[in-house]
Amino acid sequence: MGLHLSPIEVVEDISKEDFREKYLLPRKPVILRNMAKKWPAYQKWTMDYMKEVVGDVEVPLYDSSKADPSAPINSSAAKMKFSDYIDLIKSTPTDLRIFLFDPIKSAPKLLEDYISPKELMGGFLDKYPAMFFGGKGSQTFIHFDIDMPHIFHTHFNGQKHVLLFDYKWKERLYKLPFATYALEDYDISNPDLEKFPALDGVEGIECILEHGDTLFMPTGWWHYMRYLDGSFSISQRAWDESLAVKAHSLWNLVVQRNFDNFMKGKFKNKYMDWKERKAVERANYALKKGLPK
Repeated sequence: MGLHLSPIEVVEDISKEDFREKYLLPRKPVILRNMAKKWPAYQKWTMDYMKEVVGDVEVPLYDSSKADPSAPINSSAAKMKFSDYIDLIKSTPTDLRIFLFDPIKSAPKLLEDYISPKELMGGFLDKYPAMFFGGKGSQTFIHFDIDMPHIFHTHFNGQKHVLLFDYKWKERLYKLPFATYALEDYDISNPDLEKFPALDGVEGIECILEHGDTLFMPTGWWHYMRYLDGSFSISQRAWDESLAVKAHSLWNLVVQRNFDNFMKGKFKNKYMDWKERKAVERANYALKKGLPK
């Protein structure tokens, strides 16, 4: 009973050929243990260093509350000076997170501290990666990334618990229509199977990221993350070679997101209630049919 979670595969080092055959082409997650150890960031990127170089720039903060149906996707819950936020997550547990932040705009010297893994694959989107900061106990609800990239997610200064699920499980995960996230009424790390029976038997991968670990998340993989310590990560994104994946990304960004924001703004709770009912209906149907096969 419950989720069927397998431990992630871990490699110390890997050749481009082996990475492509074992993980990129089959779209299989893996932890690359030694990749970031070659970066200056491995030694330099402490909480105090980030606070020093980024400074007092104001940043949006996100909490664990359910999405507001009247607000656009990724609306923040509060704002705070970056330096004050670092002090906060160093000293106390908090569910406040920094999401998709680009500190390099305020501290371009950070560009010198990491290296894109171009020796493993091409297609990287830009030189300004997203960074994520979280207090102990904060979590990211289960979702997949709207632009459908491959992601190299490197963690610093603590531990992070990660659950991963192949895209094919989307209905059983109670995916909301016209969205890249799931019903927010359950805890995927400890699901109530009586209320959410479609989760029973869902297969996933589990891992704990340590300082310097790089998680390769292939395109479309659902992920849930909980910060076990106040810590932060950097994500480098790369396009998949598939035209179908690129078309899916374009649809999500241009059509789906704008339609969803329009409907939320116009119909608010009525629209969100419909989305949640439809997610439950689709999950129950997938469970009944034994999907995915």
